[in-house]
Amino acid sequence: MVPSTVTFAERRAELALLDRLIAGDEEAWRTLHARYGRLMVRCIQRVTRRFPRVVSPEDDREIFANLLLELVSRDKRKLRLFQASRGNRLSTWLGLLASHAAFDYLRTLRRDRGLVPLEDESAALRDEVTPYDHLESSQHRHIVAGMMAELSHKDRQFVSLYFDRGLAPEAVATVMNISLKTVYSKKHKIRSRLEGMATTQRLAA
Repeated sequence: MVPSTVTFAERRAELALLDRLIAGDEEAWRTLHARYGRLMVRCIQRVTRRFPRVVSPEDDREIFANLLLELVSRDKRKLRLFQASRGNRLSTWLGLLASHAAFDYLRTLRRDRGLVPLEDESAALRDEVTPYDHLESSQHRHIVAGMMAELSHKDRQFVSLYFDRGLAPEAVATVMNISLKTVYSKKHKIRSRLEGMATTQRLAA
């Protein structure tokens, strides 16, 4: 399924809502919840329903609450990263964020409690089709490729193991023959660098 064509009126309404959200308009946040809340919850559930033995409706609510907190954190950074100029829908972007929030939560469960088997999560990541799949493949693949090209071979290997495959820090340390302390240090350094690149790309767009 590909994103539907956006009319001028719909685009204007989305941008107006986005501006109000970033400005901290309380009514805008209520509108976001009413208009897109169910969509975000559905995207979360499309991920978590694959693990019924380890997640519950309470987990879905926690993921959704965490997502809302992410939307307002760091000066509403995730909202500011939305690129309407590339033809994206706000609903698609929010669906992407919701899906990623769910996968991040599952990875946390696996790392902290050992609840989610790696092979099960890997299969879900391969099989699950989310708004991110369409968005990344059609409009952001070249940006991601350019960012990765600026990393060293070792850093690209780290990104593949830690962020893409979701290996536990201990497993990454073993595969790359580095200390656990280095894994955590590398994670923060690479994440900060990639976020800086993404911000530069956004400002240049």
